[in-house]
Amino acid sequence: MIDPLPEEVDEALWDEACRRAEAIRGFLMRRSGKVAAGDMALLAAELDVSRATAFRLIKLFRAGGTVMSLVERKPGRPNGRRMLDDRREEIIRTSINRYYLNKNRPGVSQLIRDVQTTCVSVGLKPPHRRTIEARIEDIDLQKRAKRRGEAEVVKRTTAVPGVLAASRPLQIVQVDHTKADVFIVDEETRLPIGRPWLTLAMDVCTRMVTGFYLTMDAPSRLSTSLCLLHSVFDKSPWLREREIIEPWPVAGLPETLHVDNGSDFRSRAFKRGCEDAGMAINWRPPGEPRFGGHIERLIGTQMGKLHLLPGTTFSNAQELGEYDSKRHSALTLRELERYIALDIVGNYHQSIHGSLGRPPIAVWREQEGEIPLRLPQDRMRFWLTFLPEQERTLQPTGIHLFGLRYWSAALSADVGSANRRLLVKYDPRDMSRVFVRRQSGNFVEARYADLTLPSITLHEALAARRALLAKGRREVNTRTIVGTAIEQRKLVDAAVKATATARRGCPARAKTKVDDGSWGSLRGIDSSKPVAFEDTE
Repeated sequence: MIDPLPEEVDEALWDEACRRAEAIRGFLMRRSGKVAAGDMALLAAELDVSRATAFRLIKLFRAGGTVMSLVERKPGRPNGRRMLDDRREEIIRTSINRYYLNKNRPGVSQLIRDVQTTCVSVGLKPPHRRTIEARIEDIDLQKRAKRRGEAEVVKRTTAVPGVLAASRPLQIVQVDHTKADVFIVDEETRLPIGRPWLTLAMDVCTRMVTGFYLTMDAPSRLSTSLCLLHSVFDKSPWLREREIIEPWPVAGLPETLHVDNGSDFRSRAFKRGCEDAGMAINWRPPGEPRFGGHIERLIGTQMGKLHLLPGTTFSNAQELGEYDSKRHSALTLRELERYIALDIVGNYHQSIHGSLGRPPIAVWREQEGEIPLRLPQDRMRFWLTFLPEQERTLQPTGIHLFGLRYWSAALSADVGSANRRLLVKYDPRDMSRVFVRRQSGNFVEARYADLTLPSITLHEALAARRALLAKGRREVNTRTIVGTAIEQRKLVDAAVKATATARRGCPARAKTKVDDGSWGSLRGIDSSKPVAFEDTE
């Protein structure tokens, strides 16, 4: 029970408390020493209570010293007092911890049935529904929500007194992943292939998007690294390839990367690459999404834009309704990437940000000249550090990777002398070239062996390879193959039986026509003189 404030007390109770306080205050001022029984009787009569109650009221007033200490409390059970026996309390506590506080989020009714069933099975009277509900209410709301996986309740009950702030561009860059709320289609067949993953990076100071990466693969070191490479380098060539004319001036190494605790951000290669380039990594505390609030809000904004596209899944089933996302999907991965880029540079960067009160690009332009933006000293080394790799053997025809063949004149000297597999770095966004580390330790760029081939992504290369294999499987006549195998099996079985029968009936090897001279001798074939065959006609 919560103690009321003075303004919340009933008028009659307040007046009575004031009368008692005035009488007790005067009584104590007149008598500083030991109180005589007669005096206490007079006070009790004035207060219209028994002497025992008068003693209790004096004690309360001395302890509190206020009128509120004398306000009459409603009768009832003291707050926190439990009337159930220990056995039933333990059953309720165990059931709540084991069955109610879990990610399946069972309802209260199910918990009540479990508790009552357990009590009956051990011969105890089941507690009332309100008793069980009261025990649930006693549990801290945030603790209860965390155990039950109720993210919205956790967010609503979490205090956020601190603010993650940066005073200059690229001081803190946040990176995170999300599964896009839209289905995409295949480049060739235009059939739905699934929902892609989006990796976004954002500068906390200016709220500018520093880079992004879109892929069909789940979040990994690869997607994180490629997003970082997109963030650090000049984006002008990238924009030109996608026919985007709006500027995207963000480039440079961040001082600190603010990321979650995903395995992709914890990999040895990623950490070493960041350390080598002088970038610190700040991991968010586990289970504390509010520490990534800036990037979370940006992701929410971007997902909201995707809800306008054909094939959207919306945010939840209620919004989705009867809309068939797969049937309405229309954009390819490449088209969706361009759509997101257009929205970032032509809409988000140019619009007033709620926290800044200004467009992010205006804040960036204002501050970018005040600090020297740091770029990798060795651009190629930094690039190669974060690219994925494979090991391949150098063959006379070149390097074979994902069904593609690469060649460089610099590799000619290594053909035949390379007795070990070579490290090959590749960019999944552009498979027209790879970087091969020679035995000397230097990397060389190798391009398509067929220079007429266009640049494609790794996803496109793998999809084409799967399509080719599927086509080959469809062209296979399984009935013919099986029938041929059966005929071959019959032939072998008949040959084995015939040979076994002949050997059992003729122990000595029978002469052939060649040996008995009926076909003539062939020994002259190996002699120096050729054998002359007579014309019998």
